[in-house]
Amino acid sequence: MRPLQIVRGTVVALAALALAFTAQAADKTIKIGVIYDYTGPLAGGGSDLQARGAKIIIDHINTQGGVEGYMIEPIYADAQSKPDVAINEAVRLIEQENVDMLLGFYSSAQCVPVAARVDQLQKFMWITTCISPAVLKDRNLKYVFRPQVHGGMFGTSSTDFLAAYSQEKLGIAPDKLRVAIIHEDGPYGSGVAAGNEAGAGAQGFTVVLKEGYAATAPDLSSLVTKLKRARPDVLLHTGYNPDISLFLRQAQEQGLKFRALIGHGAGYGVPDKLYESLGSAADYIFNVDPVAIWLLDPTTLAEGLGDVTTMVGEEYAKSVDTPDMDLKRISAHVGMAASNAYVFFTNVLPRAIRDHGGISADALRAAALETDIPVGGTMLGFGVKFPQPGSAMDGQNTEAFPVVMQYVDRAIKIAWPKELQTIDPVLPLPSSSPFAR
Repeated sequence: MRPLQIVRGTVVALAALALAFTAQAADKTIKIGVIYDYTGPLAGGGSDLQARGAKIIIDHINTQGGVEGYMIEPIYADAQSKPDVAINEAVRLIEQENVDMLLGFYSSAQCVPVAARVDQLQKFMWITTCISPAVLKDRNLKYVFRPQVHGGMFGTSSTDFLAAYSQEKLGIAPDKLRVAIIHEDGPYGSGVAAGNEAGAGAQGFTVVLKEGYAATAPDLSSLVTKLKRARPDVLLHTGYNPDISLFLRQAQEQGLKFRALIGHGAGYGVPDKLYESLGSAADYIFNVDPVAIWLLDPTTLAEGLGDVTTMVGEEYAKSVDTPDMDLKRISAHVGMAASNAYVFFTNVLPRAIRDHGGISADALRAAALETDIPVGGTMLGFGVKFPQPGSAMDGQNTEAFPVVMQYVDRAIKIAWPKELQTIDPVLPLPSSSPFAR
């Protein structure tokens, strides 16, 4: 064989080999559509924080070599705080970007329609937030899974907490306690409010007012007036932001007084925004949410999770140009998305690849249904287990639970359950609060 032929043959062989390696590398990439609200009112109400938590985990997984030899290629999309945009972006990612699955989502008003559409397209969807029961209840969705606590549990957690302390702290027997339930009227607020109402009934509370409002309402003064007439001891409020800030500013202006205020996630899970809007008037507000991961004792978690928790906090602090930030002051939203994403990338996805043949929706579903993480096995402290198909809440983590937190001097404290407490709950509101009765 002539030298030139040898060279040409070698070049062809090397080119073929390079193509083979390129194809193999392409096969070893998982494209994931990540949808949050990066703009619009929901961004500042918690969605941007959730997005940061998820991104920190995706970046971390890739720096560790990916998952079972696969690198993660995230394609980020902005739902713009609008359900129709969320639907369009989900469909675009699936049909045009050819993503293998979807992850993220903050607003329940988006998740309800998006989940149905994604399931119809037979793609896998891993929800990090969207707490409304309506996202999953009685819908028999096949490929949609939510490790997060659902809103009904948020609603009953606050009433359980009140029942435990009503007599001791407020000097009011539970059957004499007057509560008002107010909420944004979308799936999220309505779902939590239903839990509030059921919990109040079970505890014997008197519900003096139950009313919803549009999260986009420009004026909530009429709601404040109704509350002043009803004279509740405790407000149970579910909203996003800026509606929460609007309500509390107008409540202060109109002289609304009460003994305690309990919020339920979303806008109440962003204490920085509350303090920015209300100043010290935000002190002693309670919030029901999965625990801020930096408040848990790392020795109570599975080995290694404490280190990951610290990493998430440090990376978040860097991302907001505050590297010396006190991690215990970081919003619970960051840790929620980080923990729920971490479960997927380190538990569900590896088993889908190893045990079920890859990353198809059916493989991911099979792996999700086999998930059995005990309490303490996630950064949020709870476990993860999904019901077998045919339940009323297909795809809902049955081992998740929220806690009741209280904000004091911009710090986040755990007020309930008692075994996790880092504060003796301050009830009723002290005289220093402008809302104190």
